[in-house]
Amino acid sequence: MPASGSHRPGVSEGPGLTLVDPAGLTAALARALAGEAVVAPLPAEGRARWLAALEPQRPAGVEAGVVVATSGSTGAPKFVVLAADAVLASAAATHERLGGPGDWVCLLPTHHVAGLMTVARAVAAGTSVRFGQGDLSDLPEPSERCYLSLVGAQLWRALAEPELMARLGRYAAVLLGGSAIDPGLLARARDGGIAVVTTYGMAETCGGCVYDGRPLRDVELGFDATGRISITAPLVFSGYRNDPAGTAAVLSGNTVLTRDRGRLAADGSLEVTGRIDDVVVSGGVNVDLAEAQRISDALVGAPEAGGVVLFAVDDERWGARVVAVTTGPLDLAQVTGVLGTRLGSAALPRELRRVARLAYTPSGKIDRIALQRDWQQGGSDGDAG
Repeated sequence: MPASGSHRPGVSEGPGLTLVDPAGLTAALARALAGEAVVAPLPAEGRARWLAALEPQRPAGVEAGVVVATSGSTGAPKFVVLAADAVLASAAATHERLGGPGDWVCLLPTHHVAGLMTVARAVAAGTSVRFGQGDLSDLPEPSERCYLSLVGAQLWRALAEPELMARLGRYAAVLLGGSAIDPGLLARARDGGIAVVTTYGMAETCGGCVYDGRPLRDVELGFDATGRISITAPLVFSGYRNDPAGTAAVLSGNTVLTRDRGRLAADGSLEVTGRIDDVVVSGGVNVDLAEAQRISDALVGAPEAGGVVLFAVDDERWGARVVAVTTGPLDLAQVTGVLGTRLGSAALPRELRRVARLAYTPSGKIDRIALQRDWQQGGSDGDAG
């Protein structure tokens, strides 16, 4: 299985869990997918914390596969166990949907599922994988059939550089996931010749398992009375490592209960409407933050393009109040004036702060927990209503 770059051995070898540095991941994944090891990718930095949490002990009932951390966007990272068969099923279904195996370029952290699966797909297909920087500064020229995965923030940066746009346009497909995709971003990228494929999934489903709103082969979607999405497929995870209670709460056979809400659109495609914990109560009124953010993206602009990020903070009077941050020149009156045409008063931000940059999780999602923490600490220009 060809791959560029040198490899270093994992931090811990043996009959249990193999803890492996980024440079050794390709070789380690080859062993895992051949049924010879259980691999846990380590980040390039902050290894001590991971080493303390991931003692070399093979997860019960899993002979081969990968242990990968969630992004921690909920504030409580978990270690997700993916059996080798699940990873292989995901890789095969992805290549089938994209039109056949190809080479891959990895620009995402390999200790999170999006970066991990970029490498795993190449290993599973026996093709090559190359690595580059997350800022796209060294984006490789693609081979004849080559794929890569990006998150929205990376694609926003590329739109400002015609040369990068042209190079991305020579890739057979650019998978785009990690968070809700701004329609304007998607339209601009596709109009610029980039073959963008939107993806929906999570660590518990080996990353993306719904492409452009359509489930991959053998993936079935379900919805409960509240719209909560469940996914049944051979690519779902085996459980959370050392957390049987957490596993039992979301996993039954090959069905995983997600924390997302959604529905099928008129054309049968999946429409994700938010998280089950996106709804907060402000002054006795339920506020759907995900819906409010979608409306803001459409009317004010995407956060990456100078729009606002809406989130809730504790409030003694209201229980919770909606606030906003922006990297652009907007003020509170402008934002509420526009959003007031579509949102009720409880969903309008009561304060806006300008920040130098937005906080992101390692997997490329806007980190609302970090924004909430920074808000409590203050230190930005404020604009209260």
